[in-house]
Amino acid sequence: MAKPSKLNRNVVLVSLTSFFTDVSSEMLYPQIQAFVGIILSAQKALVGPVLGLVEGIAESTAGLSKVFFGFWSDKLQKRKSPTLAGYVLSALSKGMLFLATLGWPFVLASRFLDRVGKGIRTAPRDALIAESASKATRGRAFGFHRAMDFAGAAVGVLICYAVSLKFLDPVSGNLNDMHAFFVLFALSLIPAAAGILFLLPVREGIPASRQGADRPKPSFDIRRYDKNLRWFFLAQGLFTLGNSSNQFLLLRSRSLGHHMPAVILMYMAFNVTTSLLSTFFGSLSDRLGRKRLLMSGYGLYALTYTAFGWISTGGKNLLWPVWIFYGVYYAMTEGVEKALVADLSPEHSRATAQGMFQTIVGIGLLPASLIAGLLYAWNPAAPFLFGGATTMVSIALLAVLHVPKQSV
Repeated sequence: MAKPSKLNRNVVLVSLTSFFTDVSSEMLYPQIQAFVGIILSAQKALVGPVLGLVEGIAESTAGLSKVFFGFWSDKLQKRKSPTLAGYVLSALSKGMLFLATLGWPFVLASRFLDRVGKGIRTAPRDALIAESASKATRGRAFGFHRAMDFAGAAVGVLICYAVSLKFLDPVSGNLNDMHAFFVLFALSLIPAAAGILFLLPVREGIPASRQGADRPKPSFDIRRYDKNLRWFFLAQGLFTLGNSSNQFLLLRSRSLGHHMPAVILMYMAFNVTTSLLSTFFGSLSDRLGRKRLLMSGYGLYALTYTAFGWISTGGKNLLWPVWIFYGVYYAMTEGVEKALVADLSPEHSRATAQGMFQTIVGIGLLPASLIAGLLYAWNPAAPFLFGGATTMVSIALLAVLHVPKQSV
């Protein structure tokens, strides 16, 4: 077997940026639900609905803005500058958390600006990765990027865990001191700045087919895209309705009796698993095809999400392997989805198509998180059983997808 070629310099630099950005983000993410819980300590019944509202608006904002900034990137023939602008905005957004003692809307404002930054950068960055790799190595390139992303997340969660242990309330087993959260917020600014520095040496080139006044124009019109790409978008939109924020998985793990340090370690195990396996599964999709891997990954998602719903307090230790299998699902799908979109999208609208994919997901994220919040308030197991059911329908839609041989 031939040795795989070296990864392009741009792919490595962008992946390092993602690594440090995720160190910064994941130092905070596992504690958002606990932070909201402290802010609403006198109104505990509102924690689920408020968390759903915050995460729904934040994630759907990112998704809805990605298609616009993808189109903008295609139109201006620029990848690096919008990517850099998005990372800078996400770094600055963390400052809003220092005002959250005035009320939970400042948590919403921080998450909103962070996700706007993600919306600005994601499609141009993914187009940059796609254009820095051949079609035969695209799965590996996206897989490596996601591996670095989740490696950064694992490091960030480890830092979160260490800070949590230092400030842990011995009675409740959770963080009750606002000062501990502010320490995390301040520390998170350091890797955020480091990530931006790694992006500065990136060099972008314009393919010959995208040069000249007569080059094809990027298009928002989804009807002009390959019908199989449109079918994949439909399957993803349905899948997203049952795919609520990971904050609900963290909240569920705590509600079953695990203290915050254990929950953080579970979340770290999820990130480590995804990081270790993403490059492997991305490369596997280059050889075996994207579709088969995605269907298998979604099947695993349905099983793990249903398990989050069925596990009771007496079996709470079963959450450890479930979190790990959840990481395997991420490794099987995250990079492969983007590689499939890149395979099926027109070259002149590559960033627009990546943005369209993320926007369709974003459209479903607000109702998905709101539904999860309401279902959780009714029955903590309900959001996960609902997610497992909707995923099975999405798999059925993927089964009839026809894609090129190298993506089958």
